[in-house]
Amino acid sequence: MNRPAPDPTPSTGAQAPPGRRELTYAVLLCLAGAGLAFWAATRTWSVEVTARPVPLPPLREVRTGVGLVPWVPALALVALAGGGAILATRGRVRRALGGLLSGTGVAVAVGGGYGLVAGFGGEPNRQWPALCLVGGVLVAAGGLFTLARGARWPAMGARYERRAHPSAPPPPAPEQAGPMTGRRTVEAWDALDRGEDPTDR
Repeated sequence: MNRPAPDPTPSTGAQAPPGRRELTYAVLLCLAGAGLAFWAATRTWSVEVTARPVPLPPLREVRTGVGLVPWVPALALVALAGGGAILATRGRVRRALGGLLSGTGVAVAVGGGYGLVAGFGGEPNRQWPALCLVGGVLVAAGGLFTLARGARWPAMGARYERRAHPSAPPPPAPEQAGPMTGRRTVEAWDALDRGEDPTDR
């Protein structure tokens, strides 16, 4: 009894290669952590209430993380750009970017931790520094993951690079052009030497 021939067409439900999945995880960690840290830094971290003489109401001074720890939102933007740059780099450059992202994430986490323990005066709001700390940890994790394994991951668009078909004929060499092309070129140069315009012919 004849056995059916195996189907040479690959299954459409095949999973992505491990390297591509790891690349996706690292990018998502960095982008999510940077976005979370930047958003948390723009929230109110402290409210200072100053009493004033009656009948004036108390004066409320709202302080956000941007004003208290200005380096945190700046580094969060750097991490946001670096997370996207992971897709466009490869090899040693990607590993160096992973080291930069891990250091950036640690600095953001330190800023969030400082917001948790520092006495800024007034009534503190600890949830936003805590979220900033979590965001920095996520960025640092994505950076360390990229530093450790990023050199093995594919670059963006590698699967879409055009490849020559094995049966396609090679392009003709320049010296294989017809003899008329070379003769016309010589005639054009001769006409220019005589002061004539070869395009008038």
